[in-house]
Amino acid sequence: MKKLSTGILIGFMGLFGTVEASGLRYHPNHLFVKMKQGESLIQSPLIKSSKKLFGNLYLVKTTSADQLAGDLNESGSVEYVQKDYFAGKAMMPKHEILDEAGLLVKRLQNFDFSSSFNDPEAGKLWAFNSKAGLDVSGAYDSLPSTEVKEIIVAVVDTGVDHNHEDLKDIMWSNEKEILGNGIDDDNNGYIDDIHGLNTLVRDAQGRATMNTMASHWHGTHVAGTIAATQNNGVGIAGVANNVKIMAIRTVPDNADELDSDIVEAFLYAANNGAKVINCSFGKKVNEGGMVVRDTINQISKKGVIVVASAGNDSSGPFSWHNNDVDRKFPASFDSENLLVIASTASNGGLSSFSNIGPSTVDVGSPGSNIYSTINGNRYSMASGTSMAAPNASGVVAMVMGYYPNLKNMTIKKVLMDSVTIIPEFKGKIVTGGRLNLKAALSKAATKKRSTRN
Repeated sequence: MKKLSTGILIGFMGLFGTVEASGLRYHPNHLFVKMKQGESLIQSPLIKSSKKLFGNLYLVKTTSADQLAGDLNESGSVEYVQKDYFAGKAMMPKHEILDEAGLLVKRLQNFDFSSSFNDPEAGKLWAFNSKAGLDVSGAYDSLPSTEVKEIIVAVVDTGVDHNHEDLKDIMWSNEKEILGNGIDDDNNGYIDDIHGLNTLVRDAQGRATMNTMASHWHGTHVAGTIAATQNNGVGIAGVANNVKIMAIRTVPDNADELDSDIVEAFLYAANNGAKVINCSFGKKVNEGGMVVRDTINQISKKGVIVVASAGNDSSGPFSWHNNDVDRKFPASFDSENLLVIASTASNGGLSSFSNIGPSTVDVGSPGSNIYSTINGNRYSMASGTSMAAPNASGVVAMVMGYYPNLKNMTIKKVLMDSVTIIPEFKGKIVTGGRLNLKAALSKAATKKRSTRN
């Protein structure tokens, strides 16, 4: 087992990365077209092919996105036309030395957060404690007596190292697909999608392919925080004990993801059983388009909660970036099934880099100095709202698993109503508090009883 520490993720993953100086960039041959109710897709010699995404929304391949957009905008049968924008390129993170002294201080402060697990590195998971974390250990000491349901969590990111010693046993597998036979066995539109999907590499027909192995460590780090195998005597423990990780490789190593890839990733996840989608990425400019928001709304019908990081643009405590004023996407969409996460530190307060939003950022979750899995059976420490989101996704999955009869919006309300209130969060985030797994499970039990009456 190798160890490596990775530096703070501020500015990484296109986490709301800057647009290139040359202006907004978009795919020259893609166009989203949403027709008005009852209208069919307009015919045009500029359209090479089209794919119906859902409802009246299409992704069109064209010889000229600019020309076709101009033509369609003049039609009274079109609700909206949106170009397929890139997120913007971003710098890769740097490595730093693991703060062993800081971890020792936390242990001396009686941050008891590893007693429930025999994983040798569990003592580095400060997010598990009750004083400043999610009270994961407290939750496991008093779990409901009912059997927990398995929840699929889609990690839409840079891919996941599914051979990692702490992840190989918790990877989702498409049991209806036969690996390596070159056939779409389950007729879901994809060939050999065993662990998920890769929208960055496409076959001759333009279909996303199946190699979901991590290209960068970021997605592997996210996956480990959510659900690294517990009590296996190796590495760390994830927050959730009932999760299978669906790997969807959609974010390039330079963080320049396309809107169309995000839409496809979300739809694939929901259509193949994922109930939680972890979204540790985003961008500063939405270009006025609603296609990703419409997709998030659409998958809510399948009971999905999308967990999104709020962004890392602050310099607290003197200068907080307010998402209510300067929006980030997808975090700032108004979708009811979107849970937006700020980052907290081991002192219990907000991480200095975390964005806030009194109306748009829902809850806090540990995101500073988070120790987790990275590629090649290694482990690292990293910071960012990218790390806060997967801690939250683990909590969401646990509540879903123990109380599967609760609807997604009820679960979101349970999570927000059961936070640990932090006075300094008042006026900065919607709930004024940090997620608490033990309290959320208790609140969900009360909600379950009330729905029976």
